[in-house]
Amino acid sequence: MKKRLCKSIKLRSIGKGILLGVLALSLLFVSGCGQTASAPAETKSQTVELKLAHFFPATHPAEKELVQPWAKAIDTATEGRVKITSYPGQTLLQADAVYDGVVNGIADVGLSCFSYTRGSFPVSEVFELPGIKYANSKAASKVAWEGIKELNPKEVQDTKLMMVFTTGPGDLYTKEPVRALKDLKGLEIRATGLSAKSLAALGAMPVAMAQSEAYEALSKGVVKGNLGPVEVLQGWKQAEVTKYVTFSPFLYNNLFYVTMNLDKWNSLDPKDQKAIEMVNQKFFEEVAMGLWDKQNESALKYAAEKGMEVITLSQEEQNQWISLIKPIQDDFVTQMNQKGESGQEILDKVKNLADQYNKEYQ
Repeated sequence: MKKRLCKSIKLRSIGKGILLGVLALSLLFVSGCGQTASAPAETKSQTVELKLAHFFPATHPAEKELVQPWAKAIDTATEGRVKITSYPGQTLLQADAVYDGVVNGIADVGLSCFSYTRGSFPVSEVFELPGIKYANSKAASKVAWEGIKELNPKEVQDTKLMMVFTTGPGDLYTKEPVRALKDLKGLEIRATGLSAKSLAALGAMPVAMAQSEAYEALSKGVVKGNLGPVEVLQGWKQAEVTKYVTFSPFLYNNLFYVTMNLDKWNSLDPKDQKAIEMVNQKFFEEVAMGLWDKQNESALKYAAEKGMEVITLSQEEQNQWISLIKPIQDDFVTQMNQKGESGQEILDKVKNLADQYNKEYQ
């Protein structure tokens, strides 16, 4: 009896030991599972999702050839830690609200024109001054990006500029022929920024609106023409609602920016910042700075197919136009001086850069 009791006690002890062992293993298993489950969450928290707002249509080369490949390259360069989703066609922000929207965090990244909020970027207006000729968009973009990096204006220091680029020289596209200065008198022309000021000096009636609104305005006769890069004839289908192209490369150069919310930029890991900077440089040089040259060439062919007539002003006529817009440059210098900047130095710097890069990219 005593032996059976001892044996029973011994078996219970062994059973209890096995039970405690099983419980310990279960706790280890649960703990291990918990760690495994939390790992993806930690990885996910390191992924930064960025919203990019711009006004170009989803079919435009700015979206298809620049924004989408650039975003993909950033994803790759940061090993998936920075992902950008594009919202084209003003689906997130209107064209003139993009910069402020980036500053305020409505969008993390924005692409738009400085000229859509004229007066907010006084130094940067130098790159759009009439009377400065650019050979093409490559030259004009190089001047603008190098110039902004050298000038480092305060007006753009509340965001992190990824790059700037331009359309290069633009022209007049009208429903009625413009062969001489007299043909511009009282003519309603869509224009923004300094382009509007230039047209007013020539006697036209500038009407401010985003490029996305121009087609409808032209089709309804609200405006009789547009001042912009040749690409709008195809990219924005404006060859369907205009009949004449008047070459006027001294009137127009539109400056675009791609910029990021400063807090969002500062929150990125330094190695991801460096990777993005390298992607920016590559896409500026290989895509952005020449994007409009490529489009303009295609658009001229498109315009010819639509039966548009091309008008070239005589040299005498050009000189007359340039003399009328010269005071706009003088006014820029005066305004810069009043703001404590050296207006003439800024203007001379841009003119010198234009001479340099026109030769390099002509």
